[in-house]
Amino acid sequence: MSTEWDHTYDVVVVGSGAAGMAAAITARLRGLSALVVEKTDRYGGTTALSGGAIWVPNNFHLDAAGLGDTPEKARAYLDATVGDRVPAERKDAYVEHAPRMVREFHDRTDVRFAYTPGYCDYYPERLGGYPQGRSIEPEIFDLNKLPHEQRATLRRAGLPTYGLTITSRDFRRLNMVARTWAGRRTSVKVGARAVGAFVTGRKLLSLGEALIARMRHSLDRLGGELWLSAPLTALVQDGGRIAGVRVTRGGQEVTIRARGGVVLASGGFSHDQQLREKYLPSPTSVEWSSTPEGQTGDALELGIAAGAAVDLMDRMWGAPSVVPPGSRPFFLVADRGIPGMAIVNAAGERYANEAAPYHEFVDAMYAADRPEATTVPSWLILDATSKARYIFMGLFPGQAFPKAWLESGFVKKAGSVEELAGLIGAAPKRLRATVDRFNGFARAGRDADFRRGDSVYDRYYGDPKLPNPNLAPLNKAPFYAVPVHPGDIGTKGGLVTDATARVLREDGAAIEGLYASGNVSAAVMGETYPGPGATIGPAMTFSWLAVDHIART
Repeated sequence: MSTEWDHTYDVVVVGSGAAGMAAAITARLRGLSALVVEKTDRYGGTTALSGGAIWVPNNFHLDAAGLGDTPEKARAYLDATVGDRVPAERKDAYVEHAPRMVREFHDRTDVRFAYTPGYCDYYPERLGGYPQGRSIEPEIFDLNKLPHEQRATLRRAGLPTYGLTITSRDFRRLNMVARTWAGRRTSVKVGARAVGAFVTGRKLLSLGEALIARMRHSLDRLGGELWLSAPLTALVQDGGRIAGVRVTRGGQEVTIRARGGVVLASGGFSHDQQLREKYLPSPTSVEWSSTPEGQTGDALELGIAAGAAVDLMDRMWGAPSVVPPGSRPFFLVADRGIPGMAIVNAAGERYANEAAPYHEFVDAMYAADRPEATTVPSWLILDATSKARYIFMGLFPGQAFPKAWLESGFVKKAGSVEELAGLIGAAPKRLRATVDRFNGFARAGRDADFRRGDSVYDRYYGDPKLPNPNLAPLNKAPFYAVPVHPGDIGTKGGLVTDATARVLREDGAAIEGLYASGNVSAAVMGETYPGPGATIGPAMTFSWLAVDHIART
């Protein structure tokens, strides 16, 4: 029985984050008609909530900075980090084509990036690693360039920036506003930017919001379409090929033909508790995820039902997180790099390098978890000196914790280490011993237990005025503790794809007409996380490759 199609496009894309937008933009650049269908009433996906950086080796921004990156160095680094967990042809495809994607988008769209100096690879000491960094972040964008409806439906991150537009490059320096002249100069620059925007009426965006707004602007100018509140309900097959999709729109089922192919770019399953419990390490909770509410694995399960193989289903893009009462999870990135801070288990013991790359720290949380000394939650301990010196959980140096956080017990506050131990359920003598040992390392400038501060990455968010930028004694009351959970910024497992993002069956054969990129697909980065933006960079690149393949075939 032939399908009756309500609409026909060359490319139909499911999901409106960077992966989905990149697919639709590329389709229009290739002269193909394109429709993006988005499940929720906001576009932008996890990308809009993120830092928006992309990790792309050998891109032209790095060339302009004189860094001398090469495909050979990049491949050596992926081999040293990802290893053989991912097929060589997928890693090769990323190294070869990611720079081409960046170049084409720069030349032909409004998607613009800038190099972030010094935001190093997460394992800069490994073969091919770059201490100078390979990441680029979106240039600031004026939201007023979008029509009213698009402004109103952009997913917003809601970061605690107090009306300031801050780039990741700015933030590193602002974090030291109470410590360095570079921090103070940056605060003046960011303040002047805010004043200039107010005077001129501009509404400036940075980070992931800027990337998505730039992509939406580009898609609009290129003539691509986007439907909101249009959840995917079925993949429509015709003779073994995926010929289109069925979505719900305005309470009606709509069937859409995809002449060239369907690109699944809908994100993972972070917000489905049952799937989390089925696949991810335990304990796990949707409450710890920094992803949007719509990421419940719908497209993933439809892909599986169509015969797709899956991989890496037990992995996630780990993000140590705190969950303030009544708020979204707060992802601890720079907060774990500041001195005068330690993270302990329920017994009051350190168990990892607190400043390690975030996914690695979450892996350590699960690896060290045991009934008699659970790490879920762990406790981040901070003293008064560090609270007064550094930005922490979005609060400026010296800014008091919100009263509700203290009254609810979310933030524990004590006049001594021993008193704090009682508040977190640890033995006072044991926590005291942990802090004394840590303080000895801080005074010596070397963490003999976990080597905190040894890596260039650790030091990126540290205090450059200290001998070891990541270490200072915990010795000034009051002392604070907040619970830390193994959160995520997305799941890693998904549909297995080839070097052109075609979805594969268990026997390695492609499912004709079906492509996947982003977190609905098994990550090209395997079980690791090589650098800042190693999620969004591949998401955009494999969408670009998918549509390029559609256009050529």
